Amino acid sequence: MTQHCEPADQKPRQPTFRPAELSDTQRQLYDAITSGPRSGGAFQLTDADGVLQGPFGGFLLSPGIGDALQQLGAAIRYHSRLTPRIRELAILLVAARNDSAFERYAHRAVGKSVGLRDAEMDAVESGDLALLADPMEAAAVQLTRCILDGSVDDVTWAACVPPLELDSVFELIVLVGYYSTLATQMRVLRTDQLPA
Repeated sequence: MTQHCEPADQKPRQPTFRPAELSDTQRQLYDAITSGPRSGGAFQLTDADGVLQGPFGGFLLSPGIGDALQQLGAAIRYHSRLTPRIRELAILLVAARNDSAFERYAHRAVGKSVGLRDAEMDAVESGDLALLADPMEAAAVQLTRCILDGSVDDVTWAACVPPLELDSVFELIVLVGYYSTLATQMRVLRTDQLPA
């Protein structure tokens, strides 16, 4: 028997966490997200009422786990050896694979801020590597696709490592897992929406 897993409606399944209503631990996490390096980013973290957008509101459901997630996300975005362009191309591939509207919105904005052109982002999302002249970027995109498929065959590995170093491969694996987790979280909690 097959069960239908698509929602009949799209009402969020988590509460709206308004800043004035947060517990002390939720407020600490909220402050860590909104005052950290993300605060000056290419997309809005909160709506006009200060409510966290995208996956960040869900982090407040379990502040201990949410804080670990936001720290991992910050490490991927701000302390990775991956170039910003490679990082954003990989995130956009995760967003496309998971059909995540918020990840696509947020990371297309970040992608533009790190020098990606719309044509490059469109091409990578659709599977066309022809616009990627940099061999490391092409290798990262190819490897990310395989990671998203759940395995990397020997032919792909040999084509991608090098030019990618093993530490970059590890970071890509973690990036794919992290952003896939966020996409799943937003899909299940029905918060994968574009800001109003």
